[in-house]
Amino acid sequence: MRIISLAPATTEMLFALGLDKEIIAVSQFSDYPPQAINKPSVGTFSDPNVEMIIALKPDIIFCTGLEQMPVVNKLRQLNFKVQVSDPANFSELFSSIKKMGELTDKRQEAEVLVEKMRLAIDVIKRKVLQSHLEKQPKVYIEIWHSPLMTAGSGSFVDEIISIVGGINIAHDSFRPYVNFTSEQVIKGNPDHIVMAYMDKEDVTRIAAKRPGWGSISAIKNGKVYNDINSDLFLRPGPRLIDGLNEIYKKFYEQPN
Repeated sequence: MRIISLAPATTEMLFALGLDKEIIAVSQFSDYPPQAINKPSVGTFSDPNVEMIIALKPDIIFCTGLEQMPVVNKLRQLNFKVQVSDPANFSELFSSIKKMGELTDKRQEAEVLVEKMRLAIDVIKRKVLQSHLEKQPKVYIEIWHSPLMTAGSGSFVDEIISIVGGINIAHDSFRPYVNFTSEQVIKGNPDHIVMAYMDKEDVTRIAAKRPGWGSISAIKNGKVYNDINSDLFLRPGPRLIDGLNEIYKKFYEQPN
């Protein structure tokens, strides 16, 4: 089978199912696992090279939704078999992995991977219950700073925060990814802040210098983090479990 992956997340899923040899090309920024970097590139995530894809004669192409839909439609018009994987939560991710296993003759591997992920989530949930929290910590995850962007309900970030026993201060936004204001963050008064990007200046210092943010609990108590690889909680793939564990450690295993 000749497989092309046009999204970093689908690339990770395919490798996790043991399809290294079958993958003949990937899109730009498919950087995990390390073997993916050595695969031929068929262009960017939003603008893959259709001519190159045609020349490679894939049996199946894996994509995601939203901005990739124009190229998905074009490839389907060219009679390519295209599978879209665009999960919004863990349940949909498990279904995507199983469907991928079905299409690539890796059903057993998919079942094993999904069960492993389910068990890892259950372990975290049990640990949270055993922590006997007096109150649920409020959490703000900043995806970008200009303008402020965070994750609301319907996102993996929101679900991860819930699994680790927290409350996402943007949960009521009712959109997976939303612009936020400084005033909303101050009013939400999160106990933990996770920065999902790097900057020339330490982003934890940037946050502390914002007008009014000095009153936020996370700032006052040094609970601002920017050392978690954002791919672990923003890229919908098997490594979401690693992101879940990293965030759990920050919330529960850091010194007070």
